[in-house]
Amino acid sequence: MKKAILYINQFFGQIGGEDKADFEPEIREGQVGPGIEFAKSLNAELTHTIICGDNFMGSNTEEAVKIILEMLEGKEMDLFIAGPAFQAGRYGVACGTICKAVKEKFGVPVVTSMNVENPGVEMFKKDMYILQGGNIASRMRKDVKAMVSLCNKILNEEEIGWAEKEGYFGRGVRKQIWLEEGTPASVRMVDMLLKKLNGESFETELPIPKLDRVPIADAIKDLKSARIALVTTGGIVPVDNPDRIQSASATRWGRYDIGVIEALKSGEYKTIHAGFDPAAADADPNVITPVDALQVLQKEGVYGSLHPFFYSTVGTGTTQAEAERMAREIVPYLKEDKVDGVIMVST
Repeated sequence: MKKAILYINQFFGQIGGEDKADFEPEIREGQVGPGIEFAKSLNAELTHTIICGDNFMGSNTEEAVKIILEMLEGKEMDLFIAGPAFQAGRYGVACGTICKAVKEKFGVPVVTSMNVENPGVEMFKKDMYILQGGNIASRMRKDVKAMVSLCNKILNEEEIGWAEKEGYFGRGVRKQIWLEEGTPASVRMVDMLLKKLNGESFETELPIPKLDRVPIADAIKDLKSARIALVTTGGIVPVDNPDRIQSASATRWGRYDIGVIEALKSGEYKTIHAGFDPAAADADPNVITPVDALQVLQKEGVYGSLHPFFYSTVGTGTTQAEAERMAREIVPYLKEDKVDGVIMVST
């Protein structure tokens, strides 16, 4: 029987939550967490499960990959699976990173799953099969089922269809196929043209990838006279969270006065971010939103002046569409005050 190995993070490996995100790679025999669901219908024996903390993989990538590849040496493996990662950015990047490394080192097929908003999709979709997954863990069974369907085709050496048919993100690979109905291209072309002219929906046979790139801003000409603003996705807010910003998948943002504040004080400000241990940020909010350092640098003449407000929201799980909308709402305040540059602080 063929063999498969699964990679999951510390949460799905039942090690712990954010407090265990620095968990070093560990390999276990058999199935752990979602591996039990995979094993029910996978046409291979899931022999081992690798568990690694998201922070450890993100902060010590080369070391984590090296450890895991050494763990896999000598193991029988016909397929390597990671996730599903849903909309969790660090987890998605971790899954993509280790899948790519395993594919390059051992030459075995790799499969993972992520939500369209996961940054790992754009980073790794050309390197592997990434199934289009849900945004939350409650989609686990559905996402695992989709992954297993594709995995079994790979294991059985069946032909893999195009992205839309199989449910994975397009990899930029084009293949010619014979359509079952046998309609000539000329007829299909005229049919699409008529639908377009009549305002009807149609599906192109040659989709052109959309390039969504933000041009690099011009450099600040004179930093010593520049007006600087502070924006954070680290969820720093007054302790009562007056704008009711969500701790994940945010749709709201806040604007807070720092015109006469030398530093953000614990007990007056806190983080409502659900993606990391809040202890350090609650004890000193400046570690996420460095008002104290910016005030010192201004007095030293490093830059001209500080915009008297900072802007805050939460990045974890927040969709690109919501982030763009919030940015469009914040920018007019910055333009009104003639801000020259923005320090964008994350976690």
